[in-house]
Amino acid sequence: MQIIRDWRDLPGSARGGTVALGNFDGVHLGHVHVLRTAHAARPDAPRAVLTFEPHPRELFRPDDPPFRLTLSGERAAALAALGVELLYELPFDRAFSEMTADQFVVEVLQCGIGAKHLVCGPDFAFGHRRGGSVGFLSARAEMLGIGLTIASPFGDASGAISSSVIRRALQDGYPERATAMLGRPWAIVGTVQHGDARGRTLGFPTANIPLGRHLEPARGVYAVTARLPDGTVAPGVANIGRRPTVSAGIESRLEVHLFDYAGDLYGAELAIALHGFLRAEQRFPGLDALRLQIARDAEAARRLLDRLPAGSA
Repeated sequence: MQIIRDWRDLPGSARGGTVALGNFDGVHLGHVHVLRTAHAARPDAPRAVLTFEPHPRELFRPDDPPFRLTLSGERAAALAALGVELLYELPFDRAFSEMTADQFVVEVLQCGIGAKHLVCGPDFAFGHRRGGSVGFLSARAEMLGIGLTIASPFGDASGAISSSVIRRALQDGYPERATAMLGRPWAIVGTVQHGDARGRTLGFPTANIPLGRHLEPARGVYAVTARLPDGTVAPGVANIGRRPTVSAGIESRLEVHLFDYAGDLYGAELAIALHGFLRAEQRFPGLDALRLQIARDAEAARRLLDRLPAGSA
């Protein structure tokens, strides 16, 4: 998959695709539906996605808590796995945000990337102050000789699938619901940093990973798997939160204990997939009580992970 971060002066090999439009945060089953719709519309054209980095909300509302389901690299990997050949990841800055809807269609979609066909959801909006609607895009694309397909709404028995619905499921402590809507377990990807080694003194050494720009899910303890740099997957138990028993910090972090693992992970990038929420974060009267509870959590995590279908990690 080619990743292209500009729309100007592109070679022919980076033009002429069937282009799905959107933020694609999470690359969930609704996004998969949009991509399949795009390929069905013009199966002869390269499969392409046009998205933005950072997410527009990060530019317009910088003081909001982190909300991303997938960061740039994770999103690209998920799209590549779905057969996307061209990923236009356009820098979303103040100047780009002031581009009118008509400029976006003509300068970016037609002249820039040479889109043969466009696909978007029924609520897609674009251009300065979201001035471009699907109706505007349809009329303008027809005038320019670009095809357009509006993907039908997509959902399951619980309703529509969207990034916001998945965020709510994670924040409410239901990672299995997020898994069902994503088509895979939701994972936090980050680099292992040095901590205070408190877990090691308790008999449960942990890999410490900052949440960064990822959404913070419900604080508490999870059954997890970790994808290691060599591609292997290790089971474990993790805490996400502020560690009220041992710390007065205000920043949440992810601490992962991998079962039966003794390697050095400092500086390694791990993908920690959440499979089940075991309990909410709580304060314990002392380290002995905390140690006992961690042992119970580890056993509960082992039991939950043992019940997972093969290949679901």
